[in-house]
Amino acid sequence: MFIQIIQGRCTRQDELRAHAGTWRDELAPGAKGWLGGTYGFTDDDQFVGIVRFESKEAATANSERPEQGAWAERFMALMDGPVEFHDCDDVTLMMDGGSDSAGFVQVIRGRVNDPDRLKALMTDTEMLHEARPDILGATLAFEDDGTFTETIAFTTEAEARDGEQREMPDMPADVRETLDAAMQGATFWDLHRPWFESR
Repeated sequence: MFIQIIQGRCTRQDELRAHAGTWRDELAPGAKGWLGGTYGFTDDDQFVGIVRFESKEAATANSERPEQGAWAERFMALMDGPVEFHDCDDVTLMMDGGSDSAGFVQVIRGRVNDPDRLKALMTDTEMLHEARPDILGATLAFEDDGTFTETIAFTTEAEARDGEQREMPDMPADVRETLDAAMQGATFWDLHRPWFESR
């Protein structure tokens, strides 16, 4: 799987969401390898989009379509300023990778020195689900320098907040060390009203 993260400030939120809908209706049918996306706005007007493709080659082919270029030009015009794009072809899924029925999504962006340790932890779904049954699934996307973007789907925000307060079960010291290192200096984007698109 290949994931592209799109992030930037946008105060024209209704217009942007309507424009996103035109991609689903008009461009998605011809986008080979497109799997879906998770989108939303934070309370401070940050737009965050996590778009999934089968491969980097499929994503590149989509970006080279003339109609995609025209759509992207309008998208950029709706943003308040610069937009960041982060491409990741190193992707790990937790459970099924998420759920379009999620009521709350949290996106965490950070950096670790040992990506393999964090990826191994993500695949230990039995332990993670015991600790946080409110999590429906997640994707963990890495860039070459160890920067990661984790997109976590929750049943509801209320259950997610309850889960944050719950005492974590006993876990090996190296596991806790891995989690602590990943969260140190990380940025959290809370998407209270996420929307989803799927192929």
